[in-house]
Amino acid sequence: MDRQLGAADSVAASTFSEVVVDVQPSFNADVHSRLRHSRNSINSSASAADNKKGRWENLVLAYKTLGVVFGGLVTSPLYVYPSMPLKSPTEDDYLGIYSIMFWTLTLIGVVKYASIALKADDQGEGGTFALYSLLSRKMDIGFFSAKNLDSNSIFHEGAENKSRLGKFFEKSILARRILLFIAMLGMCMLIGDGILTPAISVLSAMDGIRAPFPSVSKSLVEALSAIVLIVLFLLQKFGTSRVSFLFSPIMGAWTFSTPLVGIYSIIHHYPGIFKALSPHYTFHFFWRKGKEGWLLLGGTVLCITGSEALFADLGHFNRSSIQMAFLFTIYPSLVLTYAGQTAYLIRHPNDHEDGFYKFIPKSVYWPIFIIATLAAIVASQSLISATFSVIKQSVVLDYFPRVKVVHTSSNKEGEVYSPEVNYILMILCVAVILIFGEGKDIGNAFGVVVSLVMLITTILLTLVMIVIWRTPSLLVALYFLVFFTMEGVYVSAVFTKIPEGGWIPFAISFFLAFIMFGWFNGRQKKIEYELTHKIDLERLGTLLSDPGVQRVPGLCFFYTNIHQDGLTPILGHYIKNMRSLHKVTVFTTLRYLLVPRVAPEERIIVRKLGLKGVYGCVIQYGYADTLNLEGNDFVNQVTDCLREHIEKYLDCLPSNPVDIQEEISALEEAKLSDVIHVRGKTRFYIGKNCKRFDRIMLAFYEVLHSNCRSALPALSVPLSQRIEVGMLYEA
Repeated sequence: MDRQLGAADSVAASTFSEVVVDVQPSFNADVHSRLRHSRNSINSSASAADNKKGRWENLVLAYKTLGVVFGGLVTSPLYVYPSMPLKSPTEDDYLGIYSIMFWTLTLIGVVKYASIALKADDQGEGGTFALYSLLSRKMDIGFFSAKNLDSNSIFHEGAENKSRLGKFFEKSILARRILLFIAMLGMCMLIGDGILTPAISVLSAMDGIRAPFPSVSKSLVEALSAIVLIVLFLLQKFGTSRVSFLFSPIMGAWTFSTPLVGIYSIIHHYPGIFKALSPHYTFHFFWRKGKEGWLLLGGTVLCITGSEALFADLGHFNRSSIQMAFLFTIYPSLVLTYAGQTAYLIRHPNDHEDGFYKFIPKSVYWPIFIIATLAAIVASQSLISATFSVIKQSVVLDYFPRVKVVHTSSNKEGEVYSPEVNYILMILCVAVILIFGEGKDIGNAFGVVVSLVMLITTILLTLVMIVIWRTPSLLVALYFLVFFTMEGVYVSAVFTKIPEGGWIPFAISFFLAFIMFGWFNGRQKKIEYELTHKIDLERLGTLLSDPGVQRVPGLCFFYTNIHQDGLTPILGHYIKNMRSLHKVTVFTTLRYLLVPRVAPEERIIVRKLGLKGVYGCVIQYGYADTLNLEGNDFVNQVTDCLREHIEKYLDCLPSNPVDIQEEISALEEAKLSDVIHVRGKTRFYIGKNCKRFDRIMLAFYEVLHSNCRSALPALSVPLSQRIEVGMLYEA
């Protein structure tokens, strides 16, 4: 289903709240009651489905993850050793490097990501921004904190029993901004990863053609790599499921063939390689090499590239399938492949410049080359999918300009594709290959991205442990000390590579962060204005009581985003200038839920708002629902619900039956007279009193806003029934 996501679609940070809170608490309670019922039934059905899931189904999912989640990680042997600036390496050097890689894979891959991070999902989504979303709701620190929602909201999590750290973040604006900056940096770096992984993976694999054919130029290899990537990005529109079904056999062949070559190399070259699994060799390496050993970490860190995709791609699969695939196939495959490479290099110490293809036996060189090339193409998929996921998360939370997000599966909410993001990634990937074709420069840039994303995830996971999980302090301290120290050392090493290509991800991240901050700042100003100038029911009653305001015949659906206890200021602007309001006006809010489909009886929720001819309506829809308001079906559904509600209202409260009948007749008469759909369109008026910084940022926001997708989903409303009301918000 093709659906446009925007601020209006956010569940965690929804501005499409209830139509009224204070005046009609029963409506508020009814909406929340139905939402709780909907979510409980969803959770119970999901739980029952999970219980019914057999081992076979998880095995099938685990097999599919090979083609999407682990491509970047399992193909890292292609470029790890070539990225290291080794000088006359010895046997002890190689044993130390292998020991570092083994413990990096074990601690970061197995312990941190597979065992801990996968449990910190936000409604099934993973990644740094999902962690930030989780913390935002728990600590009331997000863009749309729980304070701006109704106190009864089901999205207001953990208002009581907050930790001291949570209270500190609520009180300190500086701490909140630092946390937001860290989350934004993590997201931007992950997108940078999505640009660099395809570039370095495909380029490293295609470079293997130069070994048997030295006459092949570097430029030709770069051109072939660019063509391969263009084809890969054009396949994205078919969705993760179809792509993974196509790619998984390739990654399966790679995952199982490279460790077999590794075992052969171990037996043939250095059977005692596994003695390096002892941490003694790691400490001995740093003791001997000192600063040189520390600098080599800039290449060693690439052995864990793609590990963040293991977490960020969670929305495309499930925790069990990812853990199963990693622990029983990917991890053993990498341990054996790196062992085989290292065993070969111990006997041929100067072949590290081409540390992968040189260790392949000649008899299987071409089959492995073909598998390696195909696997490198597939490797790009993991970070491309992860990029789609984090963009979708940030758009839903309104931290990124609205782009088109297409749900490519009717069963999995997290399986998404964004055409705009896809083509931008394609252009940037090809540009990186053609401009920075030297593998070491891209490797240096890659190392910066990998280490920073891991460090940011560690910081956010630590906060989740303290604030949400309430993990014992000793365990939190142990986790933070081990991983922050380890990843901090890696970050310090890769920072020395900034002049040698490491600046690339910073340039990309700075550009993306500027866009995110510009959008965030503009949206925040907009919300502040709307909260200050909101129209409550008392104010609406005063406006309608003005003799100059006419109630014209017809039925009006007024689409509005609500804040706390009032309606959008566009309503007041509309009434003051049009000097009218339709006799029957339904303030309509579209609520997007993180479920495939909303049950028909829970799709439309209506209520009287206490003023004559004024009603509230919440339309709930899931990501697989078709939201089509064309024709009379939608109008008939809403009016039928209103009639049913008015009749129930008669049963519940002492009312005059004649008045009730008149109200129903007025509703039918309005529907037959005319139907119109009204929505607002706002811009900022940047006055002379506005500060220079605000002038620049709001002007930038207006550029973004005028070029992004609409906040409302595509509503297929006939043009003859559509009205847009423009309003300038004074900055």
